[in-house]
Amino acid sequence: MGRFLVVLSLVAATAVAWAADVSSTARAVDDKYNHLKTLQADFSEIYRGAGAERTESGTLWLKKPGKMRWDYRSPKEKLCVSDGKDVWFWIPGEPQVRRTQLKNLEDLRSPIGFLLGKTRLEKELQGLSLATDVSPIEPGDIVLRGVPQAMADRVSQVLLEVTPQSWLKRIVIEESDGSTTEYRFSEPKEDIKIADKRFEFAVPQGVEVVDENFGQ
Repeated sequence: MGRFLVVLSLVAATAVAWAADVSSTARAVDDKYNHLKTLQADFSEIYRGAGAERTESGTLWLKKPGKMRWDYRSPKEKLCVSDGKDVWFWIPGEPQVRRTQLKNLEDLRSPIGFLLGKTRLEKELQGLSLATDVSPIEPGDIVLRGVPQAMADRVSQVLLEVTPQSWLKRIVIEESDGSTTEYRFSEPKEDIKIADKRFEFAVPQGVEVVDENFGQ
């Protein structure tokens, strides 16, 4: 009986330590991204679903409030850019450009909310906990998991890999249909000078604008 109580005490102590670690990690990430003014980073976007896998990569620029630019370079060029109000999706050479309002994308199907420092991890993700069964990309990183409250019917879980410096190294969004979208970030540069012009989109001559309501 005494041995059993010792084991229970160790389990309880470990659970408390993990909870404290989760809370402190989440607060550190919130603080990091809430105080960022600009960010530049390289990214990879990996989609897995229906027996297929697709990897794209490029450079990301962010500037508060709400400005972002995802420049995809590989395997082909495409652009996602927001001026803080509208978001434009365009593949160079295509006859149409898609446009939607930024508010239509500010959910966990994209990492916009986290990266722009608009969310509190413990508030937005139910059951936020350490994902001890998931190996981080880099030794020393911490992987958290949770379920987005507003999208529990569509997203089964979100994984967040956090570096010792509180950067989001990886965001994995697992959909209820089994598909996953994974974002990996590297070479982050914070609070560098980024001109507003980088976040403007001029519709090329002859290209049709198609308005869509993504996420609605």
